[in-house]
Amino acid sequence: MDSHDATGDDGTRVGVDVGGTFTDVALTVDDRLVTAKVPTTDNQHVGVLEGIEKACESAGIDPAEIDGFAHAMTVSVNALLERGGAETALVTTEGFRDVLEIGRQDRPDLYDLEAEKPEPLVPRERRFEVGERTTGEGVERPVDPEEIRDLAATLRERGVEAVAVSLLHSYADPENERIVAETLREELAVPVSASHEVLAEFREFERTSTTAVDAYVRPAIDHYVGRLVEEADDAGVPAPRIMQANGGIADPETVREHAVTTTLSGPAAGVVGAAATVDDDDVEGLVTFDMGGTSSDVSLVRDGRAERTTDAEIDGLPIRTPMVDVNTVGAGGGSIAWVDAGGALRVGPESSGAQPGPACYGRGGTRPTVTDANVVLGYIGPETALGGEMTLDVEAARDALEELADEAGLDGALEAARGVYRVANATMTRTIRSVTVERGHDPREFALVAFGGAGPMHAAALADSLSVDRVVVPRPGGVLSAFGLLAADESYDAVRTVGVSLEAADTGDLESVYDGLVADVLADASDPDAARVERAADCRYAGQSFELTVPVDDEFDAATVAERFREAHERAYGYAMDESIEVVNLRATATIPGSEPTIRHEGAGDAVVGTREAHFPGTGDEPREATVYDRDRLAPGAAVDGPAILEQAESTTVVPPAWTGDILADGTLVMTRTEDEGQ
Repeated sequence: MDSHDATGDDGTRVGVDVGGTFTDVALTVDDRLVTAKVPTTDNQHVGVLEGIEKACESAGIDPAEIDGFAHAMTVSVNALLERGGAETALVTTEGFRDVLEIGRQDRPDLYDLEAEKPEPLVPRERRFEVGERTTGEGVERPVDPEEIRDLAATLRERGVEAVAVSLLHSYADPENERIVAETLREELAVPVSASHEVLAEFREFERTSTTAVDAYVRPAIDHYVGRLVEEADDAGVPAPRIMQANGGIADPETVREHAVTTTLSGPAAGVVGAAATVDDDDVEGLVTFDMGGTSSDVSLVRDGRAERTTDAEIDGLPIRTPMVDVNTVGAGGGSIAWVDAGGALRVGPESSGAQPGPACYGRGGTRPTVTDANVVLGYIGPETALGGEMTLDVEAARDALEELADEAGLDGALEAARGVYRVANATMTRTIRSVTVERGHDPREFALVAFGGAGPMHAAALADSLSVDRVVVPRPGGVLSAFGLLAADESYDAVRTVGVSLEAADTGDLESVYDGLVADVLADASDPDAARVERAADCRYAGQSFELTVPVDDEFDAATVAERFREAHERAYGYAMDESIEVVNLRATATIPGSEPTIRHEGAGDAVVGTREAHFPGTGDEPREATVYDRDRLAPGAAVDGPAILEQAESTTVVPPAWTGDILADGTLVMTRTEDEGQ
C-alpha cells in the first residue's frame, strides 16, 4: 500500500463519519487523539472537509500532514430513504417484468388490512423485457445483441440515469446477462449494474432488488465520492478509503463500481469501533448501542468480531450483500416527541435534524425532542457546549416540553420530559431485546457499549431495564464511528450459488468455484499478498427455505462441513437432524488487517466542574444532586460514584444512583451497577 493508506501502521490518520445531524471526526497524531464534531451539511463533502480542518486546527497540524483518510457516509441510505436516487431502468427476462412488484407476497403487517408495500425503486414503465432464457443448467435461448441495441436507443430516449440488468438464472450462467450489460455499456453513457456482478445468488426477487438498489444509488455515490476525492486532493489530504456495510474499508474506485456496498456504512463503522476499543474476554460479547441525533443503532460483537448478515432490508427493500447486522430504530437525540390520536405519548421516527434541530439549540426549532427532555431532566446543563461550541437555550426546551405536556395531559414540562425519556428508552430496549433475547442470547451475559452523542446518557437506564450489570463508554464515545474507521480492516466479499447436495457434491467442482471467488476478492484488494482469505458455505437441510453460513477450510471436506452445519443449526434452533444437507452458496472474503490506533490518556487537573440537580428514573419526584465532571480530566484509575454527569465536547455520560464508574488506562469508562436503588 502507499503511504497514504488509511490502514497504515504509522503516521497521522483521520476518520470522518457523516451522521444525520453531525459529522464526526477522529484524528490520531502519534499517540494523541483529537476529535471534532460539526453540523452535517446538505452537500456532505463540505462538512467533511470542515470537520477535518477543525480537527487539524485543534491538533496544531496542517491537513496536508495527514497520511490516511477513512470515511463513512449516508449518501446511499439517504437516497433510499428519501427516494432521491437515479431514474433507473430494469432490464429482465421476458415474462419477469414484475418481479420487483410481486416480491414475496408477504405482508408488512399481518393484521393491518390497509398495509401497503413500499413502491418499487423502478416503476413499471421503466421495466423492460428481453427475449432470452437461461436455466439452472445453462443458456437455452441466446440473447439477440440487435434487440439490446434497440433497447439502448429506447433507454436513451427515456433519459434514464442508471440501468439494472437482472436476467433469470444468471447466477448459474451469466453469459446472456454479460452480453446485455456489455452492450448497454457500449451504447449508453450511464452506469449499468449487472446482477451476476452485484449478487451471484439465486432467489430472483432478492437478487433483482439488490441490483436495482445498486443502480439506483450508483450515480449519487459516484458523484459524491468523485467530488470528495477532488476536494481532498485540493486540501492536500489523501483520497478517502470508504467504509462498506460489511465493516471493511475499500478504495474509492471499488465503491463507485459497487455502490450497494456502502449502505449503512456509518453504523458499521461504529460497531467496528466498539469491537476495537473494548475487551470482551470476560463476557459473552458486546451489545453495541449507538444513539445519534436521528436514530439509534444496535448490534452484537462476539469473539471480537461484529455479527454479519446477508438478510437485510432498508425501507422495505431487500439487500443481500454482506453487512454488519445492525438494527436501526428512529429514536435519536433529535427525535420529535408527539401525541397520537389516542392520546399516547410517542417519540420519533421524525427528527428535527441539524436544522433547525431541537428547541434547545436556539436555531428556531419549537417541537420537543429527546435532547430537550434530557435538558429538562438536568442531564445536559445550560453551560454544556454541544460539539464543543453550541450553547443551549434551556428555557426554549422547557417551553417545548410544556406544550407537549398540555397536549398529553401531563403535569408540566418535567413530567413530559420523564415521559419522553421513558418512551425513547422503551423503544431502544425493544431493539436490544430483538438482537439478544429473540436470538437466544441472554443480555445479562453481555456488556453494553454506549456511544454516539446521546447514547451514554441513556445507556445505564437501558442496562437497568435489561438487568445488564456493565456499561462501557469508550473515550471517543461521541465520535466512535469516526474512530472505528481508523481501526477498520480492508475487506471484500464474493458469493456464488451452487445448489448441490453435500453428499453428492464433486469436491473438484466446488474448489473450482472457490478459485474463481478467491480470484475476484483478491483482484479488489490493494495488496493481495497481505490479504487473508476466508471461505464459507451457506448450507441447509433439504427442503428448508433458509441457510446457515459455516466456515470452510482450505480444502473442502464434506464431513467437516456437515458437522459444522449441524452444530450451527443446534445453536440457532435448538436441534440438529441426521438428514440430507444442501450446499446452496459458496462465499469468499479477503481481509487486509487494519492497525488499531494506540491512544494515550493522561487526564490532568481537577475533573470536578460543579454540581447539578438531575432527575433519575425510579428515585422519586425529588431531584438528586449530581457531581459534574470534565471527563477528559479524569485520570486512569479514577473512580466516579453516581449520581454523576461526565461531560465531553461530543457527548455526555450519565452515571445514575446505584452505579459507579472507573476510568481505564486508555480513558475508557466502565460503569458497574452496585445495587438496585429504586428499581
